[in-house]
Amino acid sequence: MEQDRLQHRQARRARGGLILRVLHLVGSAVSTFYCDLSRLYAQDCLETTRDETRYITHIAYVTPDGRWRFPVGLAREALEVAPSMPLAEAIGQLTSLRLDVMVPQMFCLPGMTHYRGLFDLLGVPYVGNPPDVMALTADKAKAKAVVAAAGVDVPRGEVLRSGESPSIGLPAIVKPVDTDNSVGVTLVRDPAAYDGALQAALVHADKALVETYVELGREVRCGILARGGRLTCLPLEEYRVDAVRGHADKLDRSAAGELRLVAKDTPNAWIVDRDDPVTEAVWAAARRCPHALGC
Repeated sequence: MEQDRLQHRQARRARGGLILRVLHLVGSAVSTFYCDLSRLYAQDCLETTRDETRYITHIAYVTPDGRWRFPVGLAREALEVAPSMPLAEAIGQLTSLRLDVMVPQMFCLPGMTHYRGLFDLLGVPYVGNPPDVMALTADKAKAKAVVAAAGVDVPRGEVLRSGESPSIGLPAIVKPVDTDNSVGVTLVRDPAAYDGALQAALVHADKALVETYVELGREVRCGILARGGRLTCLPLEEYRVDAVRGHADKLDRSAAGELRLVAKDTPNAWIVDRDDPVTEAVWAAARRCPHALGC
């Protein structure tokens, strides 16, 4: 229903110049790292979509203590001067904004699930998937099993808890089952390194996913838009990879302590030509995933 309402508003805007009231939901209920990661992506989105003829933009910023702010921008100075308020007061503020749509920019698990659920209760549509789908895709083992059942090729894998021993042959990848940005990921080629890799993964999650290592080929990302029941695959983004893309290949910090996307540097990532043979093969596999996952 919310999707229908949003499409109706977009159609009205196209006919009569209606300006959409957009909220960017930023921050984290878990850690300052996720707050910084959220700000990093949200700032790029805000700059890219800055258009006062189309959007009235608002920002809601959540901190790990569960409090909310409504800053005018995402610079640290703007966050510091914005009044902090509890959830009950924030709901009143959200209601008063009469929002047309919310853009979720939170990457911690509560941000991807509970906070989206809050906007379901408020009747505010948002870009992307509902909480149950986000919870499924956040668990790498579950998401992999679902897309494998839909015919997508995936490496052999198993889920281990503390004290359990892997049966996957080497080389293998060991990773936390539900974290992002390659945190705690290790490529294991020596059996003696298995225990250390498992311990490194279990620092970040209560379970580790161990997978057969696929020898280096090309690593690409495929985004998909769903509009009117039709899936549109976006151009592929390819990443420079030496063996495995680790955390340092994705994020680092500036001298001022701000997070930075390493992949924004041209030598590290680029858009694949539409005529590259890999494009159609990846698109075919990618299209199977949204239907299987319930996106």
